Amino acid sequence: MANNTNKNHHFPWGHIVGLIFSIALTFLAAGLALYTDLALQTIVILIFILAFLQAAIQLIMFMHIKEGEGGWQVLKMGSAGFMALVIVYGSYWVMTNMH
Repeated sequence: MANNTNKNHHFPWGHIVGLIFSIALTFLAAGLALYTDLALQTIVILIFILAFLQAAIQLIMFMHIKEGEGGWQVLKMGSAGFMALVIVYGSYWVMTNMH
């Protein structure tokens, strides 16, 4: 019992890296929106890409999606993300194409 080590008392480097990436992606999205002369549609597409990257970083770094029930947790989140994309894109399509 003297060699009982507690692995919960280490410095959270993964959280620090995730925070830095999240802040950088947020500033990059704000910079794209405020300081570029790109077309509006291009800016929106780039911001959506950055938002999905940031969501993935937060799922991996902060919510520990890779830990747990093997690969099922990642598969569940992937299918939920796919359903969310279908709902958002489908809603957008209905609002713009149906008169």
